[in-house]
Amino acid sequence: MGLSASEVVLDDLRIGDAGWLIQRHAELYAEEAGFDASFEPLVARILADFLENHDPTRERGWIARAGEQRLGSIFCVKGPEAGMAKLRLFLLVPEARGLRLGQRMLTTCMEFAQAAGYDRLTLWTHESHVAACRLYAANGFSCTVSKPVHSFGVDLVEQEWLRDFRGA
Repeated sequence: MGLSASEVVLDDLRIGDAGWLIQRHAELYAEEAGFDASFEPLVARILADFLENHDPTRERGWIARAGEQRLGSIFCVKGPEAGMAKLRLFLLVPEARGLRLGQRMLTTCMEFAQAAGYDRLTLWTHESHVAACRLYAANGFSCTVSKPVHSFGVDLVEQEWLRDFRGA
């Protein structure tokens, strides 16, 4: 494909992006992690909630694009506690990996969270997402919870990570 990082922009959601995100998450997680069809409605619910209820001053979603080609996504939404944001729907399609785009997207999300007044950023992931977990650790996140679960038709180790901006 010959994609270069300089061609990629982080853009607001457009018409059709939500459908693409649901489909791409479902397909990639099925191909790469063996997830079953129960994962797709979770992604759909997260997106529907964002589209219907988000506060644009405190929550945002980005689509990574090269021209009209969608390459990934990342969202910053209100977290479960006051002062806490939550990173959601972080995805990079395989052809966009290796461009340091994940780092750029994570930095954008973290900077937005801080500018929106959050003092912590949390996320939920699985231990099997080794590259993502390395990225989180390299950016000051700490794994606060790690537990075995059976979700989406597979055995996983579910993790919660936290980045505290206070004192940073």
